[in-house]
Amino acid sequence: MIWLTILTLLPAAASAGDWTQFRGPRGDGLVEEGKLPERWSEQSNVAWKVALPGRGWSQPIVAGNKIFITTAVSDQEEKPRRGEMGITPGAADSRQHLYRWKVLCLAADSGDVVWEKTVHEGKPKFGKHRTNTYASETPATDGEVVVAYFGMTGIWCFDLEGNQKWTKDLGAFPTQANWGTGSSPVIHDNAVFVQCDNEKSSFLVALDKRTGDELWRKPRDEKTNWSTPYLWKNKVRTELVAAGGRKMRSYAPDTGDLLWEMEGSGRTSLTPVGNDEMLYVDSVASFQGSPGRLAAIRAGADGDISLKGNEKSSDAVAWSIILNSYRNASPLLYADCLYMVEQHHGVMRCYDARTGKVNYQMRLPEATGCNASPWVMGNRIHFLDEVGLTVIFTPGPEFHHIVSNKLEDEMFWASAAVSGDRLFLRSIQHLYCIRDPAVAAQK
Repeated sequence: MIWLTILTLLPAAASAGDWTQFRGPRGDGLVEEGKLPERWSEQSNVAWKVALPGRGWSQPIVAGNKIFITTAVSDQEEKPRRGEMGITPGAADSRQHLYRWKVLCLAADSGDVVWEKTVHEGKPKFGKHRTNTYASETPATDGEVVVAYFGMTGIWCFDLEGNQKWTKDLGAFPTQANWGTGSSPVIHDNAVFVQCDNEKSSFLVALDKRTGDELWRKPRDEKTNWSTPYLWKNKVRTELVAAGGRKMRSYAPDTGDLLWEMEGSGRTSLTPVGNDEMLYVDSVASFQGSPGRLAAIRAGADGDISLKGNEKSSDAVAWSIILNSYRNASPLLYADCLYMVEQHHGVMRCYDARTGKVNYQMRLPEATGCNASPWVMGNRIHFLDEVGLTVIFTPGPEFHHIVSNKLEDEMFWASAAVSGDRLFLRSIQHLYCIRDPAVAAQK
């Protein structure tokens, strides 16, 4: 193990191989370039492993040779607990503890600390679920700034050298059953988008990335959701899609004007995903009994596109199905297949993305529950379960298992980051860099 040490690096700038936000540069888990080792374990193809202070389920992001990651540190906090779900209440005593919210910058080639900033110290304003953390929102970068959002604690912006540019308090609002927050910011052009769905005053806001000034704000008739906004670049236009339990909605990124809305069902922590032709939105069953819905929406939709009665499709909606299940991992779209995995037991479904037909359903070999979102690289699908097992298989309407790789640390809920020939995996205590040493030697 390598313990964190301080290191100085030259400034970094975002490039094509960077992993700049939740689920990568397009927010979809697709890796365009690079090569990862086929196999890894604690003893093989781990370039480095560093201990992280505090707790956090935020995904690491990468710009150049810099990794950015967030955490919330308390000497009194217990570890998040596996196996607790559903109506388990928030950890009531977490609000009595003192926390230090931190942004860390690490060197991608060593894991050493480049800089570390404590942005806030104090007691949390609201509680959280026992499986959640106070640093579950993934930061975002465009190669010029890095934006770290800590839910009800606030949002901070730094340049890549660690100089604070601005900070903003977006307000503190209760969440369902004190489960906490998890929606990550998204950067597009000069705007930072934040979705804050809660029990009191939900909204979607655009901030100027240079100053933090508010560009626009739209109230949302929603209760608590944990989904991250998705920038859908389709054949008609670019849209900002914000999932919700009541409605799925699309907004114009420049103005916040509503483009279309569709009545939903359930609740969501899942981020939509799309391609040039279609958008896939997904919600899960609520604990009040309403089911979730999976739907495919055609590019160019306008106005109210809600399905009526028993309708399953329309001019705007290619297909939809009702799902009574629980999922935290966002779907993966690749080669006309849509992959989704259950929060518990590792049950995965592969859908025909064009029709909604189930190609196959199965339990991923040896996998437990999955909370991290999947990714695809080199024509291989990767699913990471909550105990560090990565199941790798070929895409397509039939399942063909390639290999499963196991790390021995506790709890992997954070989604992966991929940059070139490096894979970064965060557990509850460590950050791993997976890399083939033969490939590294050629650099």
